[in-house]
Amino acid sequence: MSIKKEQVKSALMHVLHPTYNKDLISLDLVQDLIVQEKYVSFTLELPEENKALAAELKKKCSEAIHKFVDKDAVLDITIGINISKKRELEGDAKPADAAPKQQEQQPILPGVKNIIAVASGKGGVGKSTVAANLAVSLAKAGYSVGLLDTDIYGPSVPTMFGVTERPNITTDKKLVPVFKHGVHLVSMGFLVDTDQAMIWRGPMVTSAVKQFMQEVKWGELDYLVLDLPPGTGDIQLTIVQTVPLTGAVIVSTPQTVALDDARKGVAMFSKVDVPVLGIIENMSYFTPPDMPEKKYYIFGKHGARKLAQKLDVPFLGEIALQENIRDTSDKGTPVVEAEPDSAAAASFNQIGERVRQALITRQKESGESDKIEINIRP
Repeated sequence: MSIKKEQVKSALMHVLHPTYNKDLISLDLVQDLIVQEKYVSFTLELPEENKALAAELKKKCSEAIHKFVDKDAVLDITIGINISKKRELEGDAKPADAAPKQQEQQPILPGVKNIIAVASGKGGVGKSTVAANLAVSLAKAGYSVGLLDTDIYGPSVPTMFGVTERPNITTDKKLVPVFKHGVHLVSMGFLVDTDQAMIWRGPMVTSAVKQFMQEVKWGELDYLVLDLPPGTGDIQLTIVQTVPLTGAVIVSTPQTVALDDARKGVAMFSKVDVPVLGIIENMSYFTPPDMPEKKYYIFGKHGARKLAQKLDVPFLGEIALQENIRDTSDKGTPVVEAEPDSAAAASFNQIGERVRQALITRQKESGESDKIEINIRP
């Protein structure tokens, strides 16, 4: 006979979480339950990483289903981490709910003056490299800067900044950003193992992004740079709905397929009324170290520059395809910090200044940003 979802849920009610002394179903830790014939798949969503506990609960889930449902059931149990669950579960034990409500009423990122989204229409164009070097460049110019890695599925900040330690937690359970190379850093990569896949659906991802904005002790910042995942989906819409973005920067290579997606990125921000500060062309050309006068346009010539002109948005500059940019990022120190006198660092510093000037111009023209209400125009 085929297994039914209710049978699985009933069986999992026999599995207690040792910390909260309640069953997994009551705690709402079982997500994405799929049952087909004798195949049972679900995600066990834990509030924090604990390998020993995860293995224990996974074993008990298997035992419960085989005992109470079907000994021949084929199980596929995935462990997920949902950091927003911790406050929710601990809140169950508190007699008053005033604290969470008060927190919801607090302004988002009240100490941050400018919030810059660095985005791209597609992956592989060097968006995270640009975001990292932009943040360090602004910090070296004397500003207080934060960098939030919102790419939940593929966080790059831990590698690019050489961060292996986990962030601290305050007594009021707020995450303290890691401070490295003059920048305050937060990334999902700080909270999970590098080998662990984040098998999360959209609501879980957007919940984590909101928590990084609301439950992190950012303090007073002149600039908060958001390294967005590629595309125009849930995370981007969540951000513009949640925080008052000052502006967005689009990163693209000169290649036609990248430009097609960059155009979509500009259109997406335009439709949700977020100003596009400009387009950056990465991997513009290659200059051999032994032939500094040569430029080889491997991915096409001036494609992003021409797109910016066509879309009537600023062109913020071009970054050459250089080995030291890749090498320093892989070693955990962005090139702006590792080789401040290099041509690559000069390009990023020039772009950083242009972004800063674009923000000043934008604020003079329209004043402070308001939280965006999504109203997609056809």
